[in-house]
Amino acid sequence: VQLQASGGGLVQAGDSLRLTCAASGRTFGRYNMGWFRQAPGKERDFVAAIGWSGERIKYEDSVKGRFTISRENDKNTVYLQMNSLNIEDTAVYFCARGSSPFGVPSRKPDDYDYWGQGTQVTVSS
Repeated sequence: VQLQASGGGLVQAGDSLRLTCAASGRTFGRYNMGWFRQAPGKERDFVAAIGWSGERIKYEDSVKGRFTISRENDKNTVYLQMNSLNIEDTAVYFCARGSSPFGVPSRKPDDYDYWGQGTQVTVSS
């Protein structure tokens, strides 16, 4: 399984970005997907997760109401729409695949087994 994240960039506070994560393989629709982020000198933090069917979704508190995670199983793709970006959102964003098929979306990095390479999001004031 390979995950390719894209869509990052340099934006101003208040702007929007949409991140895309394209997955290889034929079993994408069986697995939860998550987005995490890592700022310089900090640990990798949970951002959002979506269940295999798209019905269960979780967000980190600071992004609720601003970020939206979604997926298209027929395209092997998961998205992260980010609105009202602020400086604290600056980080490298990673997509990841849950380790168990048909499981419950998790906030814990240890519950994900495949990771994309990351895409940089930089928000300036």
